[in-house]
Amino acid sequence: MILVRRVVGDSMLPTLPAGTIVVALKSPIRIVPGTIVIVWHEGREKIKRVHAVEGARVYLLGDNPAASTDSRTFGWLNQDAVLGRVWWPRGW
Repeated sequence: MILVRRVVGDSMLPTLPAGTIVVALKSPIRIVPGTIVIVWHEGREKIKRVHAVEGARVYLLGDNPAASTDSRTFGWLNQDAVLGRVWWPRGW
C-alpha cells in the first residue's frame, strides 16, 4: 500500500520544501537511520528523518532543527507509529 502526502511546514527544509508531494510505502518496511518516514504522533501525521533506532523505538529529527518539533521535544517513538517510508522524491 502507498501513502501520498503533501509536506506542510519547513521542518524538512532543504530536503522537502513545503508543498512537496511525497509517496511513502507502508509496512513492512526496514527502518534505518537516514530514512525519511511518515509517523503518527499526537493525532497528526509528521514527516521526519530517522536519526537512531534502538530496539522497537525510533528517534526522529527534522532536517531544519529551527523549525522542527521532533524527538528532541517528544522523545523516542515506538516503531509502530511509523506509517510508511518516504520513497519519492529521491535524491536525499
